[in-house]
Amino acid sequence: MSEDANPGINPAAAPAPAGLPDEAQVREALKIVKDPEIPVNVVDLGLIYGVDITAEGVVDVTMTLTSVGCPVQDLIRSDAEMAVMRLDGVNRVNVEFVWTPPWSPEKMTEDGKRQMRMFGFNI
Repeated sequence: MSEDANPGINPAAAPAPAGLPDEAQVREALKIVKDPEIPVNVVDLGLIYGVDITAEGVVDVTMTLTSVGCPVQDLIRSDAEMAVMRLDGVNRVNVEFVWTPPWSPEKMTEDGKRQMRMFGFNI
């Protein structure tokens, strides 16, 4: 899996195999997934560290959470799996949580930072 901690799309990512979503489509699908305690999606929070798509329709998502031991880890994993499974050609989704590098507000997209300020979070 890609270890690029940039919340943006990996410019070196290989194009998706025919009939499968590409990384941008997977990231767009993941935008419906939110941490219940933070009203911003996991993509704009900068929690998605990597997306890999195989020719067999397996999508591996490497992500982190805002804190180790997050009580909603299983919920976020399930929501992420379901969001990506909705894409055409996807047969299986694996979500792996990693803690290195640790998440920090600097990983958020500008849109995510704007949303956080709208909800009164100091970032």
